[in-house]
Amino acid sequence: MEKLISQFYEKYTRVQTDQVRDFIHAIDWNNRFIGIKGSRGVGKTTLLLQYIRLNFEPTKSVLYVSLDHLYFLENTLYHFVDDFYKKGGAFIAIDEVHKYPNWAIEIKNIYDDMPHLRLVFTGSSLLHINQAKADLSRRIVIYNMPGLSLREFIQFETQLALDSYSLQDIVDNHIAIAIQIIQQIKPLQYFENYLNYGYYPFYMENKNSFHQKLSEVILTVLEVDIPQYASIPVSNALLLKKLLAVISGSVPFKPNMNSISERTGISLNTMKNYLKLLNDSQLLQLLYVEEKGINSLGKPEKIFLNNSNLMHNISANVNVGNLRETFFFNQVQYKHYVFASLTVDFKVDGIYEFELGGRNKKQKQIVDLPNSFVVKDGIEIGSNSTIPLWLFGFLY
Repeated sequence: MEKLISQFYEKYTRVQTDQVRDFIHAIDWNNRFIGIKGSRGVGKTTLLLQYIRLNFEPTKSVLYVSLDHLYFLENTLYHFVDDFYKKGGAFIAIDEVHKYPNWAIEIKNIYDDMPHLRLVFTGSSLLHINQAKADLSRRIVIYNMPGLSLREFIQFETQLALDSYSLQDIVDNHIAIAIQIIQQIKPLQYFENYLNYGYYPFYMENKNSFHQKLSEVILTVLEVDIPQYASIPVSNALLLKKLLAVISGSVPFKPNMNSISERTGISLNTMKNYLKLLNDSQLLQLLYVEEKGINSLGKPEKIFLNNSNLMHNISANVNVGNLRETFFFNQVQYKHYVFASLTVDFKVDGIYEFELGGRNKKQKQIVDLPNSFVVKDGIEIGSNSTIPLWLFGFLY
């Protein structure tokens, strides 16, 4: 235990607090037990250490541990936390919980048996975290941490403080908002870089090796997370990667299950299951018609990679229309319900409809369609029912 405490102090000393994601304020830290889930690489560990550094002195009452440490091969989490609690521990942060068998049951027991302890855990295997929700219900508040928004990326690049806006703000006041932002920065100057490498905060470590690291993240999900969760052969990871490549290189992908099966070698019987696993792992985004929803037995209307960085990583030839729609879907779906529209590209919250395109996109598809907008790439400021695409990167 002493070694784990010493390693925590080293991490406490090294963590920087100059650039802290706004997500830290989205969490109600007054909850006794908190879970933070999110795909690999979005910065959960850094956020956890930053919260501790900003709110606690390095005393025996606070501790951070990661469950991928060798210590937990021979020692149980419950007894470790119990020892910490009995020696005056008040707050413990537990990282990488999915690396530890039966973590949900032991955290449930910790909650019940140690009433004055505050605990925060993180997990990168979204499949395992989602599966454990039932065991932890009514005890733990779980937050979903996304990757960087375009706004956050620009903040990290420029050190400027930029406001976020609600979707209602953007559709009602997008011209004034765009003018206000453009007086501070030129968003299109950063947009292409964001699409290429800006969604995952680890780009700041080394931009040159970003895509190598992202490839490793993808492989870990395909070769470790999904096979462990779904009990499928690791060899099927190659089939899953083929599926991702097919989707990434397509015009906004409307699935034909027979065609996908032929191109990837995945049988029709397992295709739907694989798509759901990839969606739950946040490698894909599945777009459904509103009446069906995510729990529908039908196939999705369109399939996208989860974010534009994945597209640049997996596909040699990124389709620009697919790139635009992937960005829009990714940024909007974090706080809103996004569905396929019968007339345009997207319907949001059952109210707003959006048609995406380049700077020359016409208005004909939204004529006589209430609450509808054309979203254009490559423009700084819109007009009336035309909104610049980049502005949807300022929703969080």
